[in-house]
Amino acid sequence: MPGGQRNPLSVTKLVEKVADAVHTATGNAHDLAKVTKSIIEDKLDVPCVDLVIKFIGASGIPKLDVVGTADPYFVAKIDDKVSMVSTVKMNTLTPVWNETWRVRNVPITADLLVEVLDKDIGSPIDDFIGKFKTSVAAGAKEVEIEGPLFRRSRGTFWLKIDSTPSSDPPEPRYLFDGPIRYSRHLSPTVGRLTNLDDARLYSTWKMYLIGVSIYFKEVYQHWNVNYKAAQTIFGTGATSLAVRAGIQAGHKLLYARSTSNGFGVIETAADVLKLFHGEKLNPKGIIGSDQEYLPVQDQPTSTHVAPNAFQTTQTQTPLVHRVKPAVYTYIISAEDDSMRFSETGAAFFVDFASKHALHANCCERVRYSGEFHPRPRAKDGAWVGWQDFNDSMPDETVDWEVLIDNNSGTYSPDKAMLPTLQALLEHNFPGFRVQALDREDKELTKSVQACRDYALKYRGVQAKHLQPHLQEGEESLMKQAVANGAVPNMQINEGDIEK
Repeated sequence: MPGGQRNPLSVTKLVEKVADAVHTATGNAHDLAKVTKSIIEDKLDVPCVDLVIKFIGASGIPKLDVVGTADPYFVAKIDDKVSMVSTVKMNTLTPVWNETWRVRNVPITADLLVEVLDKDIGSPIDDFIGKFKTSVAAGAKEVEIEGPLFRRSRGTFWLKIDSTPSSDPPEPRYLFDGPIRYSRHLSPTVGRLTNLDDARLYSTWKMYLIGVSIYFKEVYQHWNVNYKAAQTIFGTGATSLAVRAGIQAGHKLLYARSTSNGFGVIETAADVLKLFHGEKLNPKGIIGSDQEYLPVQDQPTSTHVAPNAFQTTQTQTPLVHRVKPAVYTYIISAEDDSMRFSETGAAFFVDFASKHALHANCCERVRYSGEFHPRPRAKDGAWVGWQDFNDSMPDETVDWEVLIDNNSGTYSPDKAMLPTLQALLEHNFPGFRVQALDREDKELTKSVQACRDYALKYRGVQAKHLQPHLQEGEESLMKQAVANGAVPNMQINEGDIEK
C-alpha cells in the first residue's frame, strides 16, 4: 500500500539499525535514534517541504467498550516536533474527519505518526485503538492501523498529503501554518448545577496560533520571582509541590477532551466574533450548535437604549446570539503555541493560587499572558467602547475589536512585547482589529470598567460573577481534584490567591 512505503530518502531505517546495535551500551535506543537522525539531517542539509495533510477518515475500528461502539479521535505528530488533535466522532466505527493540517518547513525525511484513541468518558485515560507511521511523501495513503498486540490490525486509515518545496530564506522548522482550530471545554463543575443560565462562565477555550515562533522568536516570560502567589506555586518546598500538583490536576480536568467539547475554525472576522457570543445550556445541559439553543421565548431579552447611544428602533434580541461584555484571562503557551482562556470570573478559579498558572498547566514560563475583552466601535470612528453601545444596535452594524493587555502578576509580561503580541493576534484574527495596551494604561482601565458596567446594567450579570465564587451546593475544582486522588488534601491561604 502506498501509505506503508518508506520514503526512499529517509534515514530512519539506517538510524534504527545503528540504535539497535548499541542498545545494550546505551539502554535507550529510541532516544539515540532521534538524536542520530537529527544530526544526519543537519549534516546532509536535508531539503524541506510545506505540507498540507488531509486526514480523511478510518474504517474497521474495533469495538472496545461493552456498551456502544466507539468515540474515536486521533493525535498526529511529525517527528515529535509538532502535533495536532482531532475532533471526537461519537458512536461510530467508521469515523469521517476531513480535517486539514498545514505545516511548513518540514524535512523530507520526516515521519508522520498517528495514534487513534477511543474517548472514554469518566476515565482519566482513553482507550488505545492503534497507531501507524508513514512518510511525508506526497500522495493519497491507505494505511493499516496497528494494534498493541502482535501488530494486530485495528482498521484502515485514509489520508492525503500535498507537498511543495519550502521557500527561501528558511523559516523555523516544523512551523504550524493552520488552520486556526479551537476547542471549547465545559468545566466539570458545571454538571453539578441546575438552572445554569451562563455556560460561558464555566468554559475554557484552547486555540492553536500561527507564527508564534516567528513573532516572539526566543522571547519567553518567566514566572515573576517577586510575586507572592508565584512564589507559592514555583517554590522548592513541600507546600509548593502540593500546590503545583493541585494546579496540574485542575488543568487536566478543565482541558480534558470530551464528546461534549465544542470545536471551530477561525477563518474570518465573523468567526472571531462568534467566539464571544453569549450562550445558554440546552435542556440536556450541553452547549449545542446554533440549532440547539433554547427557544427564543426561554431566552433573556433586552430592549434598553444606553445613554448617548444612537437612537434606533428597539427590538427584542436573543442575547445568546449577541457579543457578551466580559473580560477574559489568557495565556499563550510556551509548550504548544496555543492560546488558552476563560472568563476572569469563572468559578473554577476558586482555591487556585493563580489564574494564569492554571491555564498554563503550571509551566514556569509562557510566551505571554494577561487579560482581554471585546469592545464595539462605531464604523465612522465616532466612539469606541461599551459606554456608547446599546442592544438595539445589531452587532453586525458596528465594528469590533479585541483590547488585550499584560495584566498578569504570575508572569509579569514585558510591556515592550505588546506590539509583538498585537501583530501576532492580528495575523491570527484576519480582518479583526486588535489593540494591545499596558495594564497601567488609563484607556484600558476605562474600557474594562465600561465593559463590566454594561454587563451589570443590561445583560443580567451579577456583581459576584465578576470574581470567582462558588454557588450553593457547588464543589470547587480543587476539591474534585483532591476527591479524585490526583492531589493530596491541602489548604491555600486567602492571601495566596491571585487578585
